[in-house]
Amino acid sequence: MRPRKRRGSMTQRCGSRPHRRYGRWFARKPQTVVVQPTSFCNMGCFYCYLRDKGLKNDMLPATAAAVAESLAGLASIGHPLGLVWHGGEPLTLGTEKFSALLAPFETLRQDGRMHHYVQTNATLVTPAWCDLLEEFEFRVGVSIDGPAALNTQRVDLRGRPAFERIMRGVGLLRERGIPFSVIAVVGREGIGHPEELLDFVATLGCHSVGFNIEETEGVNTERRPPTRDQAEEFWRRVLAWSRSHRGPVIRELERISEYLSLARSGQKDDWDNRLLDPIPTVTWNGDVVLLSPELADTSDSAYADFLAGNVREKTIAHMLREAPHLRYVREFLTGLERCQAECEFFDFCRGAQAGNRYFENGSLATTETNYCRVSRQALVMALSTTAKKEQIA
Repeated sequence: MRPRKRRGSMTQRCGSRPHRRYGRWFARKPQTVVVQPTSFCNMGCFYCYLRDKGLKNDMLPATAAAVAESLAGLASIGHPLGLVWHGGEPLTLGTEKFSALLAPFETLRQDGRMHHYVQTNATLVTPAWCDLLEEFEFRVGVSIDGPAALNTQRVDLRGRPAFERIMRGVGLLRERGIPFSVIAVVGREGIGHPEELLDFVATLGCHSVGFNIEETEGVNTERRPPTRDQAEEFWRRVLAWSRSHRGPVIRELERISEYLSLARSGQKDDWDNRLLDPIPTVTWNGDVVLLSPELADTSDSAYADFLAGNVREKTIAHMLREAPHLRYVREFLTGLERCQAECEFFDFCRGAQAGNRYFENGSLATTETNYCRVSRQALVMALSTTAKKEQIA
């Protein structure tokens, strides 16, 4: 299929002021590029944000080759780029088709200029998939929301629980010694059960876990996400559990721990000076969006569908050079500047998450979102509350 026809144009020449503004916040080269090998997913999770997950649109090898050509100008030895295969479910392609997509990247991988990552629901993991993951040295992420009672929102296309199939896939990864991380979506069903969730995750054998508190984004607009009060209690109990149990690294606690460590050692400039990753996301047909993978496949004529270009027509490096003139990027920079000026949590949060601003507030120039409240502010407040209680005790 040919790339979507893009509305609007970017004929405006690159001026110094827009580029200086963009360069104040964003790295010149990305650390991560997300690639959508297929729009299709074999699951029907109730909170999913993907619009086209029921369509079988698969990336062609020629499109993958164009992505690889783009990355050749961005990836470097010593600073390998992470190529994340994600959304819909990559493993629905089958190993033969997926191998054909991986072939153009082999020189880059063998040279140590990039690593492969895959985010999967694990229901389709087989010994043949384990062979492929080992051969190409994939970093694997598994999506599972907890034990069966907390995983009820993850169902297949017929509405059947997927827990047992996910666990079979996890078991195969473990048997083969393939390291993996876990991402768990925490909705209203699980927000009150952090200990049960953590006890379960600790048995999986994963090296790390990240908790994505359910968000309003994409087509997931009707469900009510957890509140800040619920999230604060969740994080407080996660902190307590982590101090009395051995388990995987908890992504969110690792992040705030790093921030505090740098602040205490007089190295906070290292944190403050870190630039944001533009996160180019390449859809199955080669279209590219920036800032947030959740903006891919989103139609909005006011923002020219968030498109930065198509890899079959221009390189990702070229798109990044033109990024300061994209309307949604300019608005996002405005939102960042407002966050820095107005928000007491900015020092830690750094004000990212473009997709949440758009889907929750309707504009990227806005500031606070529920994502901020439950995933950043609530975490900070939980840590503060814990510290105060310990001081009193």
